[in-house]
Amino acid sequence: MIVAYGVANLLQSAAAARTTVHHTFDPGLLVRLAGQRTYLLGIGCQVLGFVLAFLARRDLPLFLVQASVAAGLGVTAILGVVILKWSLPAAEVVLLALLLGGITALVLAAQPAHSRRLGTAVVVLLAVSVLVIAVSGFFAVRLHGALGSVVLGSLAGIDFSAAAIAARPLANEHSVSGFFTNPLLYLLVIHSLVGQLLLGLAMQRGSTTAAVAAMDAAGAVPAAIVGLLLLGDRIQEGRSWLAVIGFVATLAAVIGLTRYAEPQHHHATTPTRRTDPAAGLRAATTGR
Repeated sequence: MIVAYGVANLLQSAAAARTTVHHTFDPGLLVRLAGQRTYLLGIGCQVLGFVLAFLARRDLPLFLVQASVAAGLGVTAILGVVILKWSLPAAEVVLLALLLGGITALVLAAQPAHSRRLGTAVVVLLAVSVLVIAVSGFFAVRLHGALGSVVLGSLAGIDFSAAAIAARPLANEHSVSGFFTNPLLYLLVIHSLVGQLLLGLAMQRGSTTAAVAAMDAAGAVPAAIVGLLLLGDRIQEGRSWLAVIGFVATLAAVIGLTRYAEPQHHHATTPTRRTDPAAGLRAATTGR
């Protein structure tokens, strides 16, 4: 899952950088992005990561799964170094090591368990949150540069967090009819689509690192809290301290990586201008 999301981040950001910047909350952006092979490959990797994450949520607590999704940012950075020959500052190497340490601590602290069912009130709140996030995104698209990237990325993270909350009990449905008639399935799909649109808009305004780090940071906390309070997520006895350290270390590493994020997308004023694909990928995926 971590590797799949890391590759998806790299490919989707390249496609977003080669698409005309949108200053409105326009779902048509997804249609235009879908016309690029790079984006479709990225979506394929994201779908693979999504399926693996869905299966993981059947037994694993959300604080582990959602924090592990954040580790995809580290994979993106490593791929950039290996494939695109990025230069990696020493401080960023330390942050990547901290990210790995945080995920390791969470793995050691997590206790597998099936999810509890969500009450009707929580399901209604998940439905209402779609509208709240969409309206917020409608106004947030007016922001530009790193600020717009972080705000839109954060909204995308909250959307994906809501999708994760819906996915945890849904993954424990044992019948096909129960799976397809469960409203959580459709909330999962809607939240994921709105989150995908917000993430695409975020990647157009700043660096991949800023957009994805903001998304992961904003998406991990709500899911972890809801999982522990409502879904029956468990921590190994006597390892609560390890879970806290691991979760904080993971988020600190992800947020710290945004320090190196600078706006890097320079779009053409005319849509027909052609650019070298290799140069476009490099510009899309590094702020250096």
